[in-house]
Amino acid sequence: MAADKPTRTPAGDKQGGRAVSKPNADLEQRRRALEEALAQRAPSGDAADEGRQEGAGTGIAAALKLSSEFVAGILVGAGLGYLLDQVAGTSPWGLIVFLLLGFAAGVLNVLRAAGKVAHPAAGKRGERLGDGPGSQEGDD
Repeated sequence: MAADKPTRTPAGDKQGGRAVSKPNADLEQRRRALEEALAQRAPSGDAADEGRQEGAGTGIAAALKLSSEFVAGILVGAGLGYLLDQVAGTSPWGLIVFLLLGFAAGVLNVLRAAGKVAHPAAGKRGERLGDGPGSQEGDD
């Protein structure tokens, strides 16, 4: 059963202090070549981290942005409703209706800012490119 044992390479071809068999040396050489090829194709670490935000305040900043989007929608709706009531004399219905519309607009703005809902222009662009819902051929 001497044929089953791998042959040892010269002492210069050691890995971790022990001699590497010829089949293992070939695999090691192929692994190194593959790692080099992958390193050339992979983006550099700086480019991959470029879009990523760092720091402890990023969560707070995102929360403030989302809450300001929501509050702004409600305040604009309430302001428009109040102005409508003053001009048209429809108190309190203009305020109620526009407050509800402002609430809906605030929720929609938060969802858009969080990336859960696409912007209207992105939806049209996606349908033209064939990425949007209902963009099968024959649908007009």
